[in-house]
Amino acid sequence: MATANTLRPAADLSRIRPARTKETSLSLFPHAARHGNDDNACSASAPTPAPNRGTKPAAELVGIARLAASSPCADAKRGTEYFILPVRSIINRCDSERVPFRYTVNPYRGCEFGCHYCYARYTHEFMELDSGDFERKIYAKRDAAALVSRDLENPRLDGEHIAIGTATDPYQPAEREFGVTRSILEKIAERSGLSVSITTKSNQVLRDLDLLKRIAEKSSISVNLSITTMRTRLASLLEPRAPRPDLRMEAVKELRAAGIAAGVLVMPVVPGITDAQGDLEALGRAARDADAQWFAGRVLYLMPSAQRQFLPFVQAKFPRLARQYDDWYRRNNGAPKDYADDITRRFVELRKKYGIESRPVMPMRPPGGMPQMCLDLPQVEKVEPQFRNLPGMPAIQ
Repeated sequence: MATANTLRPAADLSRIRPARTKETSLSLFPHAARHGNDDNACSASAPTPAPNRGTKPAAELVGIARLAASSPCADAKRGTEYFILPVRSIINRCDSERVPFRYTVNPYRGCEFGCHYCYARYTHEFMELDSGDFERKIYAKRDAAALVSRDLENPRLDGEHIAIGTATDPYQPAEREFGVTRSILEKIAERSGLSVSITTKSNQVLRDLDLLKRIAEKSSISVNLSITTMRTRLASLLEPRAPRPDLRMEAVKELRAAGIAAGVLVMPVVPGITDAQGDLEALGRAARDADAQWFAGRVLYLMPSAQRQFLPFVQAKFPRLARQYDDWYRRNNGAPKDYADDITRRFVELRKKYGIESRPVMPMRPPGGMPQMCLDLPQVEKVEPQFRNLPGMPAIQ
């Protein structure tokens, strides 16, 4: 689904409307049929919540589950319900030492794009919701502008990187209605000396190009476009409501033409489905043609909540891969090391071939130091080992 680029005013959240009633290059998939040829064709460190605990009476709920249960329904469209979620903060701390940043922003809970493989489905289970509701019940965070303005006053953020869009897409369709992401960026644009990144699957990020330019004048800002395949039909199968891959790649080109740091994240690489060398080559060429500054990939990682959605999808759409996925993902949530290592090697080679030799990393900085986005990374070996292959988070590959 294409996303409009026209600027629309943010919705007033204080006035809530009432609810309306080839074969793969590895032998690991020796019999895998490629899509189109098949006849039947935070964070990673978060603890895994109990699976689908069911609906409890509101009086028995606590924390974020109670807030979600009491959130008013603002609207319902396309089979999706939208709610207004009261929260205490917008910039949240990520305590994992396995990721190269400590602070994240997710303007929404849930994501209407409905990517079948999405690792972040587990976040709905903390609200006592089924992970299958991740794309059907979307929560817009209330008072985001005021809260982020207050959060940015925290001296602990000095010299820290802030990653926007780690568990939900900041430019999903809800953003056109509620404008939470734009309201956050407006407050960021008032500050200086910040280090900020945005990760999205949507070309709607171009709507905020004016704000990105203002932020870039006083702070470090970069945009990651997540693109898993250039094949439109396959993308629509895997990511039903996300904008077409060519629109996302064009967004990279327009961001770069406007002087904004931008690159492509192939996350995830889906074994047996999007990992053919020809598919990765097409992504590399398109990234080069779009003047992307970085090009990186990470192999699919499935937490139990995501397995409950994705493995039946594989069984239905790619039945010849079903047994291999069961063997890999039900055992340890991820692909074997030799497969992941091969994908890492192939991305290194693609970057060399197409002249995209780096991607931004958040280097360790002394407290209070001026944040910088490091783009000087000609070889993947320069990246510290603990920053590689991070499940559920952007990783160097």
